[in-house]
Amino acid sequence: MALDFAAGCIGGAAGVLVGHPFDTVKVRLQVQNVDRPLYRGTYHCFQSIIRQESMTGLYKGIGSPMMGLTFINAIVFGVQGNAMRKLGRDTPLNQFLAGASAGTIQCVICCPMELAKTRMQLQGTGEKKSKRKLYKNSLDCLVRIYKKEGIRGINRGMVTTLMRETPGFGVYFLAWDSWTRYLGCEPEDPYMILKLLFAGGMSGIASWISTYPVDVIKSRLQADGVGGVNQYSGIMDCVRQSLKKEGWRVFTRGLTSTLLRAFPVNATTFATVTLFLMYMREGQECSIEDSEQQPVPLQPQTQPTSM
Repeated sequence: MALDFAAGCIGGAAGVLVGHPFDTVKVRLQVQNVDRPLYRGTYHCFQSIIRQESMTGLYKGIGSPMMGLTFINAIVFGVQGNAMRKLGRDTPLNQFLAGASAGTIQCVICCPMELAKTRMQLQGTGEKKSKRKLYKNSLDCLVRIYKKEGIRGINRGMVTTLMRETPGFGVYFLAWDSWTRYLGCEPEDPYMILKLLFAGGMSGIASWISTYPVDVIKSRLQADGVGGVNQYSGIMDCVRQSLKKEGWRVFTRGLTSTLLRAFPVNATTFATVTLFLMYMREGQECSIEDSEQQPVPLQPQTQPTSM
């Protein structure tokens, strides 16, 4: 258990460093004003952030997912492992159920973490040096929201987070199990690392595609009120207003940057975790599936943070 926990933290940190710039672009595209859009698309958003805010602009809000990694991975590994033991048989259905249960419980940490990340990513949009910073860092962001809105405020978007994470993690673990079985990822395989990278990347993509529309609504709800004005009264109001103004394409806003992020992030995370566990358990005769725990995605986190 201790090795799985350590491996998850290391793999998760590697995934966040690789994928956070893509996540910043995704959030900016998801919540930008359709009447006065700042960005024309994924590439233009990347280009604009680097030009206007420098490279550090792409890493705004990274403190929040980094801080939450330890707790999220501990929860996910513990719940997923225990769920599989309780369920007994290693079947596709059980993989989905174990992943879904892990996804549900880790929302307690994931939701506040993503709220702070979203607020930090939107702070100083278009400015190289923010003239007035509302939040000093991710922790300060959560403290200020708590003082102003209480527990309910720091859990803004919890329902949509649950709607995303529960099926998202189920699909994620199911896809990982299916891909590794299909590719035959065994320690003696000379192409094992490439197979792990591919399986991890494809699992992340599958997870995000399955729940992406919910993530758009979650991001909008968590960004709502940044300027002091609340635009949405709830989930259904957000869905109605978004559809009315932007049509069904609103639910794919930012999807390109998300999928571009999903593959390298989850490929890096899975490979790092698996290789770390294999190195630490060197000398033990066990297959990849027996020696590893699947890491959590960094949404979306990430999902899929944390996927």
